[in-house]
Amino acid sequence: MKATGFRNYAWGVLVYNLFVILWGAYVRATGSGAGCGSHWPLCDGQVIPRAPQAETLIEFSHRLSSGLAFVLVVGLLIWAFRVFPRKHLVRWGASFSMFFIVTEALVGAGLVLFELVADHVSVARALSMAVHLVNTFLLLASLTLAAWWASGGESPRVKDHQVLSAVFGLGLIGMLILGVSGAVTALGDTLFPAQSLADGLRQDISPTAHFLVRLRLLHPLIAVSVALYLIFVAMSRNTAGYDTTTRRLARALTLLLLTQLGAGLVNVALLAPVWMQLVHLLLADLVWIALVLLAVSVLATKAALIEEPRLSHHEFGL
Repeated sequence: MKATGFRNYAWGVLVYNLFVILWGAYVRATGSGAGCGSHWPLCDGQVIPRAPQAETLIEFSHRLSSGLAFVLVVGLLIWAFRVFPRKHLVRWGASFSMFFIVTEALVGAGLVLFELVADHVSVARALSMAVHLVNTFLLLASLTLAAWWASGGESPRVKDHQVLSAVFGLGLIGMLILGVSGAVTALGDTLFPAQSLADGLRQDISPTAHFLVRLRLLHPLIAVSVALYLIFVAMSRNTAGYDTTTRRLARALTLLLLTQLGAGLVNVALLAPVWMQLVHLLLADLVWIALVLLAVSVLATKAALIEEPRLSHHEFGL
C-alpha cells in the first residue's frame, strides 16, 4: 500500500513540476521576471509584497509555486528512503530529483540577484537560460525515473545494450541541444518581437541584428534534424522484440515529435504569442519525458528478447 501511494505521489510531483515550469516560462514571456526587484527569496524586500503590480503578482506566485515544488520533492526523498530498501533505484531517482530541485532554485535565484530578467539583453542571460533549461530537463528526467521505477520499471542493462545505449545517449544529448536552442530562441522572440513574418525574416538575416535574433534561424534546423533522428529511433523500437509498454512509448514519442514540429510551425506563423510558447514548451517537456521512458524501457529489455529491426515497410506504421 505504501509503495502504491508513493507511486501515485511521484507521478503527481512530476505533473506539478510541469505546471511550475510552464508558469516560469509565462513569467519570462510576459517580462515579469523583475516583478520582485533584485530581491531573493524576499519579494521587494518583503515576505508578502504590499500593493503589488501585475508583474509582481506573477513573479511572486511563481516563487510560491516553486517553493511548494521544493517541499514536494523533499517529501519524495524522505518517503523513498522510508519505503524502498537500500540501493533501490527509486532512492537514486529521488536523490537526483532533490539535487536538481536545489540547483533549479539556485539558478532561479541567480537570475534575479544578477538581474538577468525582464528586458536584460546579454550573453550572460542567454547562457543562464541554457543552464536553466538543461537543469530543468535533468530534474524532469530524475522525477520521471523515480516514478517509473516506483511503478515497477526495471533497471536498464547498459552493458547488454552498448550500441542502443549510445543511440539513446545521442538522442538525449540532441534533445538537450534542441531544448537550449529553443530556450534562447524564445528569449529572442520575447526581447525582439517581430511585427510580421517578413519583418522577422529580415531581422534574422540582418548582419547588424542582435545575436539572439540571428540564432533564431538555427532552432528550426536543429529541431527538424533531432526530430527525424528520434522518430527513426522510436519507430525502430516499435517491433515484436519489445513488450507492449515499450511499443506504446515508441508510438507516443513519435506522435509527440510530429505534434511538436507542427506546433513549431504554428508558433512561427503566429509570431510566437505567449500561449503558443507555453504549448510549445509543454510539448518539448513531454517529448523529453517520453524519450527518457523509452530509453530506460528499451535498455531494461533482456538482450535475448530483442530482435533487431530490419526496417521493413511494416515497421513504419504507428
